[in-house]
Amino acid sequence: MKPKLLIVEDEEAIRTQLKCALRDDFTLFFAEGRAEALSAVACEQPAVVSLDLGLPPHPESSEYGLETLDQIMRTAPTTKVVVLGANGGRDSAIRSVQLGAFDYHQKPVQLHELKVVLQRAAHLRMLEAEAEKRANEAAIEFADMLGHTPAMREIFAVVSRIARTDVTVLIQGESGTGKELLARAVHANSGRSHRPFVAINCGAIPDTLLESELFGHERGAYTGAHTQRKGKLELADGGTLFLDEVGEMSPPLQVKLLRFLQERQLERVGGRELLRVDARVVAATNKDLKTELQARRFREDLYYRLSVVNLTLPPLRERAEDIALIANALLQRAGKAHRRKLRFGGSALEAIAHHPWPGNVRELENAVERAVLMAHGKLVEARDLGIEVKDRPATSLRESRDRAERGALVEALVKTRGNITQASRLLAVSRPTVHGLIGRYALSARDFR
Repeated sequence: MKPKLLIVEDEEAIRTQLKCALRDDFTLFFAEGRAEALSAVACEQPAVVSLDLGLPPHPESSEYGLETLDQIMRTAPTTKVVVLGANGGRDSAIRSVQLGAFDYHQKPVQLHELKVVLQRAAHLRMLEAEAEKRANEAAIEFADMLGHTPAMREIFAVVSRIARTDVTVLIQGESGTGKELLARAVHANSGRSHRPFVAINCGAIPDTLLESELFGHERGAYTGAHTQRKGKLELADGGTLFLDEVGEMSPPLQVKLLRFLQERQLERVGGRELLRVDARVVAATNKDLKTELQARRFREDLYYRLSVVNLTLPPLRERAEDIALIANALLQRAGKAHRRKLRFGGSALEAIAHHPWPGNVRELENAVERAVLMAHGKLVEARDLGIEVKDRPATSLRESRDRAERGALVEALVKTRGNITQASRLLAVSRPTVHGLIGRYALSARDFR
């Protein structure tokens, strides 16, 4: 899709020239005066505006055009405005840039030069829009989840697309990978976010009680049922029900859950009235449900009802480039809770990077909280984490060199808090070299800030 370009020009001959020169590269819109220009900016949201300062009713003065530029920048501050001026010269150029113009050119301009400037402005706006989109996808929707690996970015992208629908979602992954956090992200970005998010762990409740917990019961339904009680499904009406460890559910309850998913109706235990409930279901399990299907421990029809969208969270050991980022976020949170301002030392970052983390994010969280309590100074060191730190022998000269290089890089980034310029000075190398090393060792400068 071609970028949108609004050309604000009152001379018909110039408009025709610009149209012929630019129509192959842009979707063009035209305006002859201020009111028309401001309307087009608001309605079409162009990536770029070419603005002639000599607008009617005051074409002899640039002041009216500069006021128009100011209003455009207030209306659409991200739009790139290229100003064309005939009067005012240097003063108009300075004021245009001060008001937020992308570039300034004195008329008459060469069409091929103007075309290059407009293309560059459109490209920059495209890059900014993509960055804004990525920031929005990763920041708001996933405020408690962090990750830059391709697998995590793909999960975030899928959740962004399906959150506002009502499809059921199945989240699979090892214990501690953040399945409930992801379920909460689905809910938080849905149209149901103002309604309850209700969670239940199907593996933590005896089967005899799980039915009542899910579907509720009527008074006298069984011994001890002295009052009517709503189940989790009813409590989640209008919102989201999170079924954790759904793979632990017994076959009879699987049948009852399937019936609810098909009909969106339920009966309380001991009741006869059919109740209509509008609850979105997000389920999670650390089991391989396809293996459970083959062993006939999980119903195939229920599996396909639950997994309209199937998300698999990778274990932490497969997200090496995310570990430091997550650890730093956990350190900030735990430090705030315990009123301590700490940062990781080089030994701690090395230990975190090389530990296998079988308990995933949950284990990392526990290690970081322990470190906050055990650290003596302002730096968290490896010994504070309470994890076994193995000194892996290098298998080759190259590995020894890589390990030393990575260690020096980490130490420099820790000391400079991720400042590339200062780190390059410490290491006595160029900034591009530091950037290259950061990429090579799957690090991120912001992880050290």
